[in-house]
Amino acid sequence: MTAQEIIAQLESLATPLMKKRYTGRGAKEPFFGVATGVMKPLLKEVGINQKLAEELYATGNYDAMYFAGMIADPAAMTPADFERWMQAAYFPNLSDFVVAVTLSESPYAMELADTWLDSENELYRSAAWATYQWLLGWRPDDFFQKDKIAKLLERAAEAIGGETKHVKSVISDFIAAVGVSYVPLHEEAAKVANKLRLPADKAIFQAVERNKLGFKRKAVRC
Repeated sequence: MTAQEIIAQLESLATPLMKKRYTGRGAKEPFFGVATGVMKPLLKEVGINQKLAEELYATGNYDAMYFAGMIADPAAMTPADFERWMQAAYFPNLSDFVVAVTLSESPYAMELADTWLDSENELYRSAAWATYQWLLGWRPDDFFQKDKIAKLLERAAEAIGGETKHVKSVISDFIAAVGVSYVPLHEEAAKVANKLRLPADKAIFQAVERNKLGFKRKAVRC
């Protein structure tokens, strides 16, 4: 299947409701308005294909860019590839749910996220926190160095007050991921979330109540 054939398929799956919803979130033309769930049969048909992913992402069409993340091969992508994708990620749906999700399955995940945390661009910072959020919810606890995550938790607590509304939300999600999915720092994350009165506080509490402490996803991407 060619990139143009995939784009035609995506266009046929679009709905006015999703078009309106994505517009409200910041999507810009060109895009169709395709719900993520209805892309899954097409994903099964196409499979992992980095060449097609690159072609689709380069179109600038949001739906095609999102699907590119679904079929990308993170192991085949270099830091320069992820940087190029970030440069084209003009709103959070792309930075946090395409680039960050794909990056979280790459061996360069923490290396790039650490660099992006210092960026003046809020989408780079949100992608960095989101990458760690996805990693914590997927990788086993022994994948991480406890001291490193502890320092990130401390940095999150210090940075959140001066961040933009969007990045604050992503940082809260990161703190929730530490509290729910990274057992070694559960108590510390819970204290931070409670002290700062973040939505993460409720998420962590509910995980404990529902016996979901230590929850890990089977995979990050769909």
